[in-house]
Amino acid sequence: MNEFELIRQYFMPLARLYDSRSVVLGPGDDCAVQRVLPGSELVFSIDTLVEGVHFPLNYRPDYLGWRALAVAASDLAAMGADPACFTLALTLPEADEAWLCDFACGLGKAAESFGLVLAGGDTTRGPLVLSLQVHGLAPIGAAIRRSGAKPGDLVVVSGTLGDAGAALGYLDSLSPSKDEAYVLERYHHPEPRLTLGAALRSLASAAIDVSDGLLADLGHILEASSVGASIESARVPVSPALTRLKGPEAQEYALRTGDDYELCATIPEARWADAPSSLKHQLTVIGVIEQTPGLRLDGTAVVSESGAAGFDHFRRKA
Repeated sequence: MNEFELIRQYFMPLARLYDSRSVVLGPGDDCAVQRVLPGSELVFSIDTLVEGVHFPLNYRPDYLGWRALAVAASDLAAMGADPACFTLALTLPEADEAWLCDFACGLGKAAESFGLVLAGGDTTRGPLVLSLQVHGLAPIGAAIRRSGAKPGDLVVVSGTLGDAGAALGYLDSLSPSKDEAYVLERYHHPEPRLTLGAALRSLASAAIDVSDGLLADLGHILEASSVGASIESARVPVSPALTRLKGPEAQEYALRTGDDYELCATIPEARWADAPSSLKHQLTVIGVIEQTPGLRLDGTAVVSESGAAGFDHFRRKA
């Protein structure tokens, strides 16, 4: 199978049903063409996933297809963007048809679930690496940034945290328990909070997705906004499954491990008071933004929260 046969067989089907309101021209030309609707701005992000770094060696290809797009789409959710389309640059050791079939199946299911259409991409030979660029749209001036948090804003998070981090310990389990299977599903099939992100456009002063760990990612908001925060560890939401698996350590997983792709946002208290209950039910208040720089956990300063508390590709090992 050559490169063009590979693209035709496995990836063109993901592009044939593109939405003509946004994607004017999909794969097949030198470039794709996307229409930006009147009153909207283009919001885009790129993620690269490397085998053995971002996903395990010999990882199931259908899981990889879903997870790769979910990771990228989560950045759109953090900005409050409505999903539009994506491109895929795929580097493969070989054109393994069984692998490609399963990968395209997982990718296609994710694309349909997230409302993203494949607009183009590239394939080449080499170590297994994926780069996905996602495009979304947001009303002019409405995209949520990291830099808008103000003293007095509430710090909120969606869902539960720590499940995917705990799952790393069970990836090789041949017969996972019910609780292990739950956290593994959170790792294999993360759900980017796209609908919630769009709903936060009119409420949040800042937001980020929890990819590297809550303390690390909240630290990015604090740095960008030139503020500090105090959070209470007991208020950080954890799942019953994680509590049963890790006991007292569950809260540490929720604070310091990543890959959950939930949202962490800051919301002015007055807006929170007026927010619909349907939205409040998806979020948990865990702390407050303060004028004094730095992140305080249960009253104690967290040192170098943007580096030491989360994943960093280039941090030297002790």
